[in-house]
Amino acid sequence: MRRTRLLVQLLMMGSDMFAAALSVFAAHRVQRALKPDSVDRFLAYLPFALLLAIFVVIVAFFGKRYHRRYPVSFIDSLSSQGWPATIAYLLTLTGLVFFFRAGDGGQIAPMPRGFLLFTWVLLILFIGIGRYVLIRIIALFQAHGYARDRVLVVGTGDVGRMLVQKLESSSGVGHEVVGFVETGEDGRTRVGAPLLGRPADLPRIIEEYEIDEVVIGVPEASHRQLVNLISLCEREKVSIKVFPDVFQIMATEVTVSDLAGLPLLTMRDVALRGWRLSLKRMFDLFFGSLALIFLSPLMLLIALLIKLESPGPVFYIQERMGLDARPFPMLKFRSMRTDAEAHGPGWTTADDPRKTRLGAIIRRISIDELPQLINVIRGDMSLVGPRPERPVYVEQFRQYIPRYMERHREKAGITGWAQVNGLRGDTSIVERTKYDLWYIENWSLWLDFKICLRTLLRIFSDRNAY
Repeated sequence: MRRTRLLVQLLMMGSDMFAAALSVFAAHRVQRALKPDSVDRFLAYLPFALLLAIFVVIVAFFGKRYHRRYPVSFIDSLSSQGWPATIAYLLTLTGLVFFFRAGDGGQIAPMPRGFLLFTWVLLILFIGIGRYVLIRIIALFQAHGYARDRVLVVGTGDVGRMLVQKLESSSGVGHEVVGFVETGEDGRTRVGAPLLGRPADLPRIIEEYEIDEVVIGVPEASHRQLVNLISLCEREKVSIKVFPDVFQIMATEVTVSDLAGLPLLTMRDVALRGWRLSLKRMFDLFFGSLALIFLSPLMLLIALLIKLESPGPVFYIQERMGLDARPFPMLKFRSMRTDAEAHGPGWTTADDPRKTRLGAIIRRISIDELPQLINVIRGDMSLVGPRPERPVYVEQFRQYIPRYMERHREKAGITGWAQVNGLRGDTSIVERTKYDLWYIENWSLWLDFKICLRTLLRIFSDRNAY
């Protein structure tokens, strides 16, 4: 496994160096096509390409970008490589100033601003593409059983069962659950893997089964028991992870700080405060107004088709809970019969007989939500945020889901982090709450932009849209 990891790191380095050289070459060709007389032959720019490739690898290495990565979306790949690539690019320009004299003695040719701009943009793009493709290829091999991390789960209770299900259901993570270790206090609800022994057997099990990673999922263990489990694992030099089964910190980013040399855990504070709220509101107004203007012809057509298909209003106005748990009227295109809730509110199902023919279509591609752009302009909602629920459901969920009401610290959204991760429709409310809390505590403008983009890409592929 160590050899495999070294090979993966070398492949990543080679991919980054090739991307750096290719970005200089492609920028040269673009600049040559636009202004043929502004640049020399490509050979004159080889020192620039070589220095850029070296700095890209150095920055990525010290930034720990060559650690094994799990598959991510293409957007995440680009965003994660943007800053390291930019730093390497700036270091390269600085290096050129110190080590080369432009245009003097033929050492390096003059570089127009357009050429430099093209190089920077293409560098981020090519590194992101190269890393994305490489990690996907590695994930494909791992899906067929090659170079997978052999994982041992400590704990046979509900947490251990959940860990196994997550590891086995997540495609491309490169994990193979070898078995369980029973602690004696966590019950017997294990699934999908054999019981290999007890905590005292950990050194033997790790060596015998060639374990690469140990995941400890025993939330009821005392501090002394946990330290003992970790010390048993450390003898064999394996990677150790501890699952914190504490919902209160589940969605929170935890960092390690110190107080006079004493290590402390710091929980990240809510990200959406102060000027960030104003920035998010400007984001909503700008893109919400733009979307409403461009989509108004489509919305007019849908309204006309609704009136032609069935009697009743065009819009369905439903009370939902928003910011600070205050109710507001949420707008949607009517997709069901007017008597759909004659017997009370109910969850929509995949084959719901209450839907009209047009309603089934517009719900399938989520364009029944378009009138909520009006809610965004009014300030009732945001483009991105936790999806609002009806008051009757909020009262139910708050009784058994810890921290559920903290979703209402921010405005509800047309789309959200839970929705782009497949949690919409008839899916787990507990899991949705975790994703919503993570979004609130980790908000950034780039995260909103990424969620909007992923929402557009999922319109025709979302199986939970009904």
